[in-house]
Amino acid sequence: MSSETALGTVRGSSASTDSLTGVGMVMRFILRRNWLRLLIWAAVLAVMIPIVYGSQQEAFPTQAARDAYAQVANTPAVAAMTGLPYAAGSLGGILVIKIWMTLAVALGFASIFLVTRNGRADEETGRTELLRSAALGRYAYSVANYLVAGSLSVITGLLVSLLCLTLKLPTGGSWIMGASIAGTGLAFVAISAICGQLATTSRGANSLAVALLALFYFIRAGADLQAIGTDPSALSWFSPIGWAQNMRSFGQDNWWPLLALLGLAVFGCALALRLETRRDLGAGILPERGGPATASALLANPLGLVLRLQRGSLLGWLLGSLVAGLFFGSVARAMTAVLDPENPFAKSFVGTGHNLLDGVMGIFVLFNGLLAGAFAVQALAAARSEEESGRLESQLAGSLSRVSWLFSHVLVAGLGSAVMLLLSGYLTGVSSQGAATGGAMAADSLAYWPAVLLMLGVMLFGQGYFPRHSTGIAWAVYGFSVMTAMFGGLLSLSTDVIKATPFGAIPRLPAEDFAPLPLIVLSLIALVLAALGFRRFRARDLMPE
Repeated sequence: MSSETALGTVRGSSASTDSLTGVGMVMRFILRRNWLRLLIWAAVLAVMIPIVYGSQQEAFPTQAARDAYAQVANTPAVAAMTGLPYAAGSLGGILVIKIWMTLAVALGFASIFLVTRNGRADEETGRTELLRSAALGRYAYSVANYLVAGSLSVITGLLVSLLCLTLKLPTGGSWIMGASIAGTGLAFVAISAICGQLATTSRGANSLAVALLALFYFIRAGADLQAIGTDPSALSWFSPIGWAQNMRSFGQDNWWPLLALLGLAVFGCALALRLETRRDLGAGILPERGGPATASALLANPLGLVLRLQRGSLLGWLLGSLVAGLFFGSVARAMTAVLDPENPFAKSFVGTGHNLLDGVMGIFVLFNGLLAGAFAVQALAAARSEEESGRLESQLAGSLSRVSWLFSHVLVAGLGSAVMLLLSGYLTGVSSQGAATGGAMAADSLAYWPAVLLMLGVMLFGQGYFPRHSTGIAWAVYGFSVMTAMFGGLLSLSTDVIKATPFGAIPRLPAEDFAPLPLIVLSLIALVLAALGFRRFRARDLMPE
């Protein structure tokens, strides 16, 4: 071997090793920046297991009640939303129907947002280039990002399994339950990693990854609608969510689909690293689409710009609310048929009055309100993202005022949530087979708008006084209110505590009598918080991350 060849071999080996230099350091850096997010995601998702399990024990205390629920679950609407009811006559099978899809999809979202935040977003702001300029290997930042995001999935899955075991559920099903949820999260770590290489911006990477998640969800739903009995259609194998669902915890307990999920995770992350070598830092594989030479009239004002930037998110949330409204109305009477009016859990649905059907409709109206609240927080969080990225500074360099800019974001979040409430409420009523009218359900859903406005008020107050923590504060308040409104009775919380939270304060229409005072109080508090937030935002310095 010549000296030149030998030297080239040594250099190639050294370059391969050096490309991962600093992975451990970057992992510590990412954990330092995201430890609270990671903790909240893992804790909130895992704690849903004992909460939902406790509620179903109250609702279905006997085998006869579970068998009756199995008949309700064996409908196209339930199969499309939550998956095939392959073991609906057991407590474990009911747990899967009620919470598995929610946890799996939520962990998929968490993986997407985390990978993009610490990947494409950091590259977009220049942080990656700064760190690489020192002794950091080329792939160290990306590998550390994938490892941290993957660790969230593994830890969440492990917590789910351990909590299932503490509830005395079957051992095999408990481990499969956690592994299937973790596998879904790992699959979307890989998918979001690839999207981060394809797109040029963090917004584009998130949008592409979320679109793929929605596509895979609908492929899985279509496969379940085509199933023969509880045997899945072959179409389910075209979706990672379908792979994880086919592990069938508390049923067949299949381990082998986990191998496909792990394979996708490893292959996807490796492909993302390979794509990273084929592009310049800051660029994406997909070329940026050229825009028009002149801006449209819509972009000539701040409201039009916000609508343009958030059109994908707005359409996605509206579509989700439409699907939810149709689903809620279609299963209302069936749910009423299997709930015992004398059961303590069923009584928590009814609230203070009328009948069980109104109580079930009231819970579905509450769900509509919670969806609108989540949209509002997410939509207004985009304002903080504009400030973090530095784009706000260039917008304010002209004649645009701070108040006009922020008010545009508030207007989209506020009016968008109101439209969601009206549409989802109307569809809940018209699909309820005569249980309620569309107009009545739309009005009942709109009663939750003051609670949504209060969430916006909290976000605005944080944007003014605690900008770096505003999004986390708003999500924490939202999460606490959701848990209290939904499960406060099961957790033995007093009525005063439940009524002290935004969504718990609203009368649960149509089960309870309408009371305007809580709506007025919530609206006034929202107005005061918003005014304080606007005032402080006008005076403080801009604070990019």
